[in-house]
Amino acid sequence: MIVVKMGGSQGVDADGVCADLAEVAEQGERVVLVHGGSHETNVISEKLGHPPRFVTSVTGHSSRYTDRRTVEILSMVIAGRINTLLVERLQRLHVNALGLSGVDGRLLEAKRKSSLRAVEGAKRVVLRGEYSGRIERVNAPLLRSLLEDGYLPVVAPLAISHEHEIVNVDGDRAAAAIGAALRATAVVLLTNVPGVLSDPDDETSVVERIPLDGVEHALECYAEGRMKRKLLGALESLQAGVGRVVIADGRGERPLRRALAGEGTVIQ
Repeated sequence: MIVVKMGGSQGVDADGVCADLAEVAEQGERVVLVHGGSHETNVISEKLGHPPRFVTSVTGHSSRYTDRRTVEILSMVIAGRINTLLVERLQRLHVNALGLSGVDGRLLEAKRKSSLRAVEGAKRVVLRGEYSGRIERVNAPLLRSLLEDGYLPVVAPLAISHEHEIVNVDGDRAAAAIGAALRATAVVLLTNVPGVLSDPDDETSVVERIPLDGVEHALECYAEGRMKRKLLGALESLQAGVGRVVIADGRGERPLRRALAGEGTVIQ
């Protein structure tokens, strides 16, 4: 049982990932695919006259400020267009993929952050009307039922709040939470870099292995931007019983196969 997160950044090869998924599924492996869509969401948000706004939290993490209009655009782009087109790709490869978001069947339940504390310039500000959240529960029985019936779930990273509102959740953390809930043997995070880099400007500086007790050091010394979230997700899923997490390059040929073979950064 593996969980694959396909990043939404430019360069990630969706066709290559889907071809690998089809091959892995044909061999009898149960797979859940979680996908992003950040780049396409940014493009469409601009066209709709509601450009994306990114802020830095007081803890140093960069994130999308998600007001109600933004969460509706995310629903349209990620849970609508991107999710459906990925299902189409997989069906074309004779994989019985089924698309859903974390809102469907309360697959992902999250605690909504109604406000966001951020740093803008030299000032700390509080942004109200925030529709993002942190996952607190995964409806694992729903996923197990789909997997047992022969479906490959394709999950868009939106969640439902305790107040029954759509909230934006981080795709890497969603994959980690699903992997933990299903006790996956592996969680594979495919992105547009070769793995965790000791020098962010040098793609040859991949840190090939990180032990579980070395994740905190990697967070402090290596990780920048979204890589911090990937490492946090890795830590959470490993602590919950996932066998290993691989952060690997989603570009080029056979990206999933290469990741499963150990290319990239393996954390276990």
